[in-house]
Amino acid sequence: MDLLIRAVQIIDTSSPFHLQTKDILIQKGKIISIKDKIDAADHTEIFDAVGTCISPGWFDLYVHLCDPGYEYKEDISSGSKAAAAGGFTGLAALPDTKPVIDSKSDVEYILNRAKGVIVDIYPVGAVTKNCEGRELAEIYDMANAGAIAFSDAQHAIADSGLMMRCLLYVKKIGSVILSYPHDNSIAPLGVMNEGVSSVTLGMAGIPAMAEDLLVVRDIELASYTGSRLHFSCISTKSAVDRIREAKRKGIPVTCGINPVHLVLDDEALHDYDSNLKIYPPLRSKKDIFALKEGLKDGTIDVICSAHQPQNEERKKVEFEYAEPGIINLQTCFSLAYEALKDIMKIESVIEKFVLNPRKILGLPIPVIEENTLANFTIFDPEKQWELKRDNILSKSFNSPFIGRAMQGKAIAIYNNNQFQIS
Repeated sequence: MDLLIRAVQIIDTSSPFHLQTKDILIQKGKIISIKDKIDAADHTEIFDAVGTCISPGWFDLYVHLCDPGYEYKEDISSGSKAAAAGGFTGLAALPDTKPVIDSKSDVEYILNRAKGVIVDIYPVGAVTKNCEGRELAEIYDMANAGAIAFSDAQHAIADSGLMMRCLLYVKKIGSVILSYPHDNSIAPLGVMNEGVSSVTLGMAGIPAMAEDLLVVRDIELASYTGSRLHFSCISTKSAVDRIREAKRKGIPVTCGINPVHLVLDDEALHDYDSNLKIYPPLRSKKDIFALKEGLKDGTIDVICSAHQPQNEERKKVEFEYAEPGIINLQTCFSLAYEALKDIMKIESVIEKFVLNPRKILGLPIPVIEENTLANFTIFDPEKQWELKRDNILSKSFNSPFIGRAMQGKAIAIYNNNQFQIS
């Protein structure tokens, strides 16, 4: 299919056309021409992009796809549709499925199921067998089969010696561990951030220290082993400060955040909405300020959706008993843009979606220039829209943002010689 995109502003600091408004011609999956004005042949599809922007395709570094085993919550087909609607052309699928992605055959299952999909789906292998934190999984075999990184998802590896051996192992194969920093022994019954709100609401709190302890430990282990380590979703001021200092020392650590932690604090739980139960939990206004500062100064590398579908039976219960998680593929950019539009340039925000996730995983980075494979996202930062139940493409509906007015939306994506309008 030949495609001509009319009058779109290019947001790509690696492109010679950065911040310029151009026509872009794509033929057979490749960008052929970028000019002020391109005449379309008869067989060419034309997409009028006046007033919108184009960037290299967005990448989500932290997604629960639930397939295999929990397909009633989400599967690769529905998850990729939601990702495409949210502007993502690639994502990393976490291994906490049933069975857990902890062997070569499990990795191959994901890759085979994802063939032909417009969104590139990269399996993340489990660090330990069954994500139980007891014994190393088949890391080498999974890497050879196509696992892009290794993680136990939301199961922190409590054993420091095992974590050290994991880091040494992945270093040998040039991979990276995605760490979830949460010491469950600090607050095993905690369901929300420890603070004034948790006392007022009468719910067990999770102190920031539960995150800080494992951030400190894993930074020290990364320093000792020289292995790359990525903190998937940090949420506290202390974590930002620790990681900033580690980077200053040259320790090979990176980190990401879920934009929900930028727009809501723990006071939002006043009506016990179980859709707001997520891990790590909503924190304080002080933490939100620190996260924004971390994004501005480059301490925080990545914005990810932390998309975690839950069926309604798991959410329509008392807050304490509800399963954690929010669907966020379709709202991730909007939430991030809402929080950051007044303090960061749009190209700096997009960098957290495009450049850094792929750098961490060692993936090729798309560029908006001639004679390159087309992998891009068209988006409108000014578009006003509302998430409604009938426009959710996930199988699950566990979002606190249904009915909420939002600004900024993906309009279309192009990848794998396919074009999809949201």
